[in-house]
Amino acid sequence: MALSHLDAAGNARMVDVSAKQATLREACAAGEVEMLPETLALIQNGGLPKGDVIAAARIAGIMAAKRTSELIPLCHPLQLAHVALDFTYDQQRSTVSIRAQVRCIGVTGVEMEALTAVSVAALTIYDMCKAVDRGMQLSNIRLLRKSGGKSGEINLEQEPSESEG
Repeated sequence: MALSHLDAAGNARMVDVSAKQATLREACAAGEVEMLPETLALIQNGGLPKGDVIAAARIAGIMAAKRTSELIPLCHPLQLAHVALDFTYDQQRSTVSIRAQVRCIGVTGVEMEALTAVSVAALTIYDMCKAVDRGMQLSNIRLLRKSGGKSGEINLEQEPSESEG
């Protein structure tokens, strides 16, 4: 399989999408931040000195999705129609799970935008909580599903249905 971001000589290039048809494109991604149970309790109870961790992470994720083409080389700038982040708490595993959904009408997919949203939201949680828990781990950042374009719908994993935060 040839890599679309390389030309015949092996040089990096931005893929020419000018001949593609604009369609509704959607992607969902997810990830987790593992932490001490005490840190999770502080997040849930608003007990951290930097403020509302989930609200900050949600805004950071949305902003990151909008700026993905500035962060990831060769990504096309997209006019996003929708970005949403949901957070769930798992007391047993002491994690915050993050799910991002991104949508646009365009000629290229929004997978990178969804993955970037999850990654930056997780980094924001880490940043806001590191004073009380330096051992947090960001993990399992992945694409759940995508739709639109000639590939159609691709489901890689069952999505969680409940959210809080």
